[in-house]
Amino acid sequence: MGKITGFMEIERQDPSSMPPEQRIRFYHEFDVPLSDAEVSQQGSRCMDCGIPFCQTGCPVNNIIPDWNDLVFHGQWQTALEVLHSTNNFPEFTGRICPAPCESACVLNINNDAVTIKNIEHTLIDKGWAQGWVVPQIAAQKTGRRVAVIGSGPAGLAASQQLARVGHSVVLFEKNDRIGGLLRYGIPDFKMEKHLIDRRMEQMRAEGVEFRTNAHVGVSVDSKALLAEFDAVLLTGGCEHPRDLPVAGRELNGVHFAMEFLPQQNKRNAGDAVTNAILATGKHVVVIGGGDTGSDCVGTSIRQGATSVTQFELMPCPPEMENKFLVWPNYPLKLRTSSSQEEGCVRDWSVATKAFTGSQGQVEQLRAVRLAWKKDDKGQMVMSEVSGSEFDVKANLVLLAMGYTHPIQAGLLQQLGVAFDARGNVAANTEEYKTSVAKVFAAGDTRRGQSLVVWAIREGRQAARAVDQFLMGSSLLPR
Repeated sequence: MGKITGFMEIERQDPSSMPPEQRIRFYHEFDVPLSDAEVSQQGSRCMDCGIPFCQTGCPVNNIIPDWNDLVFHGQWQTALEVLHSTNNFPEFTGRICPAPCESACVLNINNDAVTIKNIEHTLIDKGWAQGWVVPQIAAQKTGRRVAVIGSGPAGLAASQQLARVGHSVVLFEKNDRIGGLLRYGIPDFKMEKHLIDRRMEQMRAEGVEFRTNAHVGVSVDSKALLAEFDAVLLTGGCEHPRDLPVAGRELNGVHFAMEFLPQQNKRNAGDAVTNAILATGKHVVVIGGGDTGSDCVGTSIRQGATSVTQFELMPCPPEMENKFLVWPNYPLKLRTSSSQEEGCVRDWSVATKAFTGSQGQVEQLRAVRLAWKKDDKGQMVMSEVSGSEFDVKANLVLLAMGYTHPIQAGLLQQLGVAFDARGNVAANTEEYKTSVAKVFAAGDTRRGQSLVVWAIREGRQAARAVDQFLMGSSLLPR
């Protein structure tokens, strides 16, 4: 490494953020970036560790030590080329990835990890500003046509890779705009949507055709695609939400998170919204403590909720993990998101018993506290604490408890693909082939609910598998 003692001399420095009382007034990003010189210094903290566990901690296997060192030496454009060699969209992952690479950083064993995520973020933003990100147009066409269904991160990554080796790619999206979960699931204050739009322009120049309002299996004949295209790649989302079948579930004001979140993104884009779900002036209860729940919190606060409460079924995790026990794996520990910092009451080991209200509208949530203990097999099991029931005001309840599997009705059932035990499309990670000839699957459709960075990885690998199927061999990386 260029500065062998950097990790001993320089402390970790993260970007600052606008104060919560300011940023809750708008929906755009609010981080205050470090200077190039400061980011360069952070790159020098990457130590000569011998085995860079950060690379295996990263699902796309970013070559992190190389571009850290290049940033330290001021070779930004070369560093971006190295970053792009493994990751099509670092502007997405640099903003919304939970950074398992930093958990796996060797320096993280007894110190603060290298600021890998922020260096990645800065690299690609600088690349766009300097005009270094340009279309990579295939030298010649193969004459093969590929349909990619679903324009989330897996579909985008696969489409770009396939177009760059000369295939004619048509990307189908059921919604009116491209981006999938990136577009309608992630709030603009975490990732602004112009980032997707400029990638689309690059991909158009590379030969990708985008078709929106094209719901394959509904408005587009799924079987016709098999006749029209040489290969079909399924990259839709894992959209079957986990429900909460308790008394009062039918009351107005109880909604899935993905009924609520996309509406605000549409408003921000200037689109009309029907059957509006708004938190303005309401007592909001978010059920589920993950990223989706956090997004509901931040959006509700910006809409002017009177109060926001977030319940989690599981116990409160420890504030600090035992690094010697869990490193280099991503640890379970207490994390507070930027949205939760903005004004949210959080409560753990809470189960919802019922919703109550009047005139068909929810007004109250009845909950009970839980005790968690290990059974004789060592598994954690819960039991209700006697006499611990309590009520909270709830004019709007948002269910953010995760997703079980992709929607099977329509496209998947029409194609006749086989499913695994969890209800996802069955396909391995070598060939990504489904049980139906010419049909491949990747991303959340194949692996279930997961991270954007995993979707990009699977999109890239599936593109290689499709290319090899079409051409007999492939030069695309896995």
